[in-house]
Amino acid sequence: MAGLYVLHLHLHGLFRGHDLELGRDADTGGQTTYVLELARSLALRPEVERLEVVTRLIQDRRVSADYAKPWESLGPHAAIRRLSFGPRRYLRKELLWPHLDELADALAESLLAQDQLPDWIHAHYADAGYVGALLRRRLGIPLVFTGHSLGREKRRRLIDAGLDPRQIEEHYAMARRIDAEELALAHSNLVVTSTRQELEVQYARYGRFCAKQAAVIPPGVDMRQFFPPQAGLQEPAVETLIEPFLRDPAKPPVLAICRADHRKNIPALVEVFGRSERLRRQHNLVLLLGCRNDPRQLEKQQREVFQQVFELVDRFDLYGQVAYPKQHERHQIPSIYRWASRLGGVFVNPALTEPFGLTLLEAAACGVPIVATDDGGPKDILARCQNGLLVDVSDLDALQQALEDSLARPERWRRWRDNGVEAVSRSFSWDAHVNHYLGAATAAAHQAASLRPSRWFQQGETGPSACPERLLVLDLDASLAHPDAGSLAELRRRLQAEPQLGIGVTSGRAIRAARQRFAELHLPEPCLWITQAGTEIHTRSPQGPVPDHHWQRHIGRRWSWDAVAAAMAALEPRLRLQDPAQQGPFKVSFLLQEPDQGILPVVRQTLQQHHLPARPHLFQHWYLDVLPLTASKTEALRYIALRWQLPLTAILVQASQQGDGELLRGLPCGVVPDDHDPALESLRNHRRVFFASTPQAWGLLEGLDHHRFLRR
Repeated sequence: MAGLYVLHLHLHGLFRGHDLELGRDADTGGQTTYVLELARSLALRPEVERLEVVTRLIQDRRVSADYAKPWESLGPHAAIRRLSFGPRRYLRKELLWPHLDELADALAESLLAQDQLPDWIHAHYADAGYVGALLRRRLGIPLVFTGHSLGREKRRRLIDAGLDPRQIEEHYAMARRIDAEELALAHSNLVVTSTRQELEVQYARYGRFCAKQAAVIPPGVDMRQFFPPQAGLQEPAVETLIEPFLRDPAKPPVLAICRADHRKNIPALVEVFGRSERLRRQHNLVLLLGCRNDPRQLEKQQREVFQQVFELVDRFDLYGQVAYPKQHERHQIPSIYRWASRLGGVFVNPALTEPFGLTLLEAAACGVPIVATDDGGPKDILARCQNGLLVDVSDLDALQQALEDSLARPERWRRWRDNGVEAVSRSFSWDAHVNHYLGAATAAAHQAASLRPSRWFQQGETGPSACPERLLVLDLDASLAHPDAGSLAELRRRLQAEPQLGIGVTSGRAIRAARQRFAELHLPEPCLWITQAGTEIHTRSPQGPVPDHHWQRHIGRRWSWDAVAAAMAALEPRLRLQDPAQQGPFKVSFLLQEPDQGILPVVRQTLQQHHLPARPHLFQHWYLDVLPLTASKTEALRYIALRWQLPLTAILVQASQQGDGELLRGLPCGVVPDDHDPALESLRNHRRVFFASTPQAWGLLEGLDHHRFLRR
């Protein structure tokens, strides 16, 4: 029996197998460490034959050339696989959203070209969860999801901290992130959480979350690196890193290690230290906030955090009492913890929100008591370790009191130190984590009712007699709705000269109405019909178009037309059911009382509250279709491409109406005529989407020439 093949998705930040640049920015932090350590630990297990971590390939002079290597070994059975998507340069995670479909397309084709598919995919964070959900939907590979930091919780905490909701949305793309988390949860076979609080409180805020499919598996600590001070141990010279800042380096330190991020709440810690006479007299404050060279190269948020810290140091005149070194190496971190333990210091995590808090375990393993936020993971850690205090970090008086109390009684400090070391060794080792993880993931993968590609992507009853080499997908409802005679005649002439070119048609109409309308155009007969807003697929045969029953079985699981219609009745009169002729077996169609983009979040929330596997699609601003969760024109097109073994790069899609923007994402070539809906303007930066300068069919012809899709 072959061993396990496990694929991890970790898409943002800077990821490599050595010298992690932790704290370099908001995207390279604890999640990066966890994924790397999990990958290495899993690869050592005899039941794991192959392990890959897929991340982004980056070609940017501002970062190391390591991130431009397509392949990096992590040992005999593990590797990092880097794929290019979006711009070559390094981007923060909030700017990656428009390019994730490109990665999903490329990865699906790449995986199908292999001899073996992964036994499961583990997606880390919302962006990877989005890609993992698409792969689960298209290839049937079981999905494991870890959110690490959830959007709803982060938004709640940022609002509580006084940030403006509009600014939060603008910087963090929070609505898109939360939608991606809901999508990932809807497709997950297993959700791995670090704490019971995450499962019972944070994930419970999501309509697609099913607690029965979740497992609490606390991350582990590498006990070979993180251990208490030992006599005679040769440590890296961390004193030279910290002591130049301090007048009296022998004072017990208040230590914080994190990146410069608003969520980490470091300025609050500096203010509390500055206004506490006891802390200033008896202790030093040591801040390791990532590495920085030229402050001008830092992200805006990092610059703001550092500026706040510097201003507070100046305001309270903390020079000689606060250390904030510009550089440190990852291998120095364990020694810094042990240095703090030898001096009798404490470790502080003042974050506004903390999904887990791996640094708390690292500090505990090295013998440093902790003071931590009472949010998320620290609650579970303190409950097991009994090695410090929890505090509401939004209350500066409470935070000050907790810090002063934690350092006031030496005998309690020693008890906390010993408790932490013992508890981490007992409950938070990597062996325990990997054992639990493999058991839960293997069971979930075996239980998954996955539809493997061998059952889907075979030519047969639903395929055309000869699959095309290239496919042109036409928009019947908009660009070809009222074409002028000249452009239509030229399009007809060009297409008739291309017998090897396949024609596909997309429409919200039913197949009969779509065929009647298309016949009026006198264009070559299509080999593919995607109708009823993507819920029906027909392919050409000598007897005429035949339905693809595989597709309808796939999208129809757990679908109930009546249940959707009943749930949506609560939203009248903002929308009303269209005539029966506009409905379909897998499509509930509504007409809005007035054009209203704000209806989509309301509909999504209604469907989630009723636990319905469905999602809304708004077309031309007035027409709302509720479809099965796995159905759309986009997914229907990818299903056909995979089944016909047709590369997506050999497909050109025409789109012009609001609601069809997702057809233009990913690997297919795209054409947008000049008379398009303004909603498509956001796609101008997509490298494979061409915006024509002419309308209707003339725009399509212009796009065919731009992409060199037809013979000249």
